[in-house]
Amino acid sequence: MAAFKLTKENNIATIWMDQPGSEVNTLSVSLLDDFTKLIDQIEEDSDIKAAVLISKKENCFIAGADINDFINITDSKEIENLSRNGNKILMRVSKMKKPMIAAINGACLGGGLEVAMACHYRIATTDKKTVFGLPEMKLGLLPGGGGTQRLVKLTNLRYALDALLTGKNIYPFSAQKAGLVDSLVHKEGLYQAALQVATQPIKRKPKKLGLVDKLLNTKPGRNYVLKKARETVMRKTRGNYPAPLKILDCVETGLEHGMAAGLEAEAMGFGELHATPASKNLIGLFMAMQENKKLKNNNKTENVDSISMIGAGFMGAGITEVSIKNGYDVILKDISNQGLASALKTIWSDFSGLVRKKAMGAVERDRLMSKVKTTTSDDDLNHSDLVIEAVFEDIGLKQKILADIEARCKKTTVFATNTSSLPLANIAEKSAHPQNVVGMHYFSPVPKMPLLELIVTDKTSKRARQMATNVGIKQGKTVVVVKDGPGFYTTRVLSALTHEAIKVLHDGAKIEDVDSAMKDWGFPVGPLALMDEVGIDVGAHIARGALGEMFTERGIEQDDTVQKLAEAKLYGRKAGKGFYKYPKKGRKTVNTDIYKYFGGEERKDMKKADIQNRIGLIFVNECVHCLEEGILFTAKDGDLAAILGLGFPPFTGGPFSYIDATGADQVLQTLNELTEKHGDRFKPAGLLAKHAKDNKLFVG
Repeated sequence: MAAFKLTKENNIATIWMDQPGSEVNTLSVSLLDDFTKLIDQIEEDSDIKAAVLISKKENCFIAGADINDFINITDSKEIENLSRNGNKILMRVSKMKKPMIAAINGACLGGGLEVAMACHYRIATTDKKTVFGLPEMKLGLLPGGGGTQRLVKLTNLRYALDALLTGKNIYPFSAQKAGLVDSLVHKEGLYQAALQVATQPIKRKPKKLGLVDKLLNTKPGRNYVLKKARETVMRKTRGNYPAPLKILDCVETGLEHGMAAGLEAEAMGFGELHATPASKNLIGLFMAMQENKKLKNNNKTENVDSISMIGAGFMGAGITEVSIKNGYDVILKDISNQGLASALKTIWSDFSGLVRKKAMGAVERDRLMSKVKTTTSDDDLNHSDLVIEAVFEDIGLKQKILADIEARCKKTTVFATNTSSLPLANIAEKSAHPQNVVGMHYFSPVPKMPLLELIVTDKTSKRARQMATNVGIKQGKTVVVVKDGPGFYTTRVLSALTHEAIKVLHDGAKIEDVDSAMKDWGFPVGPLALMDEVGIDVGAHIARGALGEMFTERGIEQDDTVQKLAEAKLYGRKAGKGFYKYPKKGRKTVNTDIYKYFGGEERKDMKKADIQNRIGLIFVNECVHCLEEGILFTAKDGDLAAILGLGFPPFTGGPFSYIDATGADQVLQTLNELTEKHGDRFKPAGLLAKHAKDNKLFVG
């Protein structure tokens, strides 16, 4: 069955896209060849005066290029030519004397948007599934089908750079306002509206530029914007990601030397980026996330339509929000009406922000809000199939809630605890039905963070594990299953990192040097700034628990500095003061007063590489310990969770991929050197030594 079907009526040709055996349409080498033949047919048929390009898929125009092409083609020169040939086809479309109208409903991303931009007119639906974007940067690539050229021409330089350098989603009303889309219609009227456009001379509204964009449209203005964009890219990426800079090169080439030169720069840049380790690792991360979605099943006994949520704090509100947004009804229970009102206000505010951006309709917001039932009565939970609790990290409180749920609910009710550090076995030690208990560790803020760490014990049933997995994936999360233990995986390895950051401060380093060094290494934020964001009191609570005891047994000596900071109410951002000071207005500054807890204000310059090796490799080594002990089921899981939950440098592919790329023998040698200099906390994991000896890869 072909991916394209050509129909003809009243001198208008319609190209129907419907890729067989797939929920979406994607661009591939073979598909472009078929598309070229259709263009030949349209141009040669004198009866055809115009053409409409439309998809038969329910929620997809074209979702982008077939990522497997980038994986299967190892020769980057071939990838360069693929871009060059694709650009020739799309340039041919743009220069056709017979206008091509793109009728868009659903996802129009990457190469799909580049196809649409090459058409002479774009009409799109206002449906909530309709979204545009050029996310190639997230794969370490650049748009290789004219995206760096046509987006600037259709919109304006500032708008285009924002889209190109972030890969963010663009919604229909924003797309129309910017000039990316010519008109919007209701989903049901898309085809008829496109046919109507095709019967008339194409008249695109002239692009309206504001005063600022008119000024920036001059050569000095363009140079200023591009200069500032480069500075921003370098500040954010620290030079670890080559794609954004290459995108800027292509945009600048097109503006300075014309579209043909810009397209050639695109093709060459596309090939160059394809050859980089960063792109290979980012594509691997994307594929792993896609593969993760296959963990979901449709078995009735392992799926639910509604969720009961205990705790209406920040986490409970976030879990409720992602649940109702993705189709669940939620009973939200708290001990106070004030807490419930606060949670509803938070969710309403988030949805209203989307309404203001026209990424959600007001009716849709109201419909979603109606899916939450708030209560202070325990009896409203009696018929629950799945209960998620997100109360304070107190073992007694969580055990009490579990006992109450088991007493009032069905014997099959699954109980999920959103704990970040308390061992699941301890929470369930008095449980009547421990097979129904799982851990669902969400990350803050829940609506934005993509990871769900799912914790299981040896007693957790397949049904409970699968139900929690299904819910997490439907909520839009990447689910990584780990075994129970102190701190599980993410909290445990993060604690090793922050513990060493504290040690580095005790050794005389400056706060800003520590954070800057780790940002240069690839983390989005430094470890000390992260502690401020999470809350130093939270870190102190975790350090006092089973995780601190486990580290002590391993030779990682206890350090009570974090407890002292918490006792002094230096909680971080929420208190206005931690490692940094957070004024109500203006930027944060280093809190030099805190140095009195670290030996005094006299600081010394420490080599960046020393800071990076100590903090980065103690993290990596702890990840290997987790795999060795069976906390992680696979090294790939460890890579996914470290990147999505903790911000481990994505361009490396994750901690285990980092070891593979660096060489297990080299990592082992550095850790041995650190052990000699700083003590047993750097002693390499036995599994790392084994992989070094056998010259074996973790991820392969």
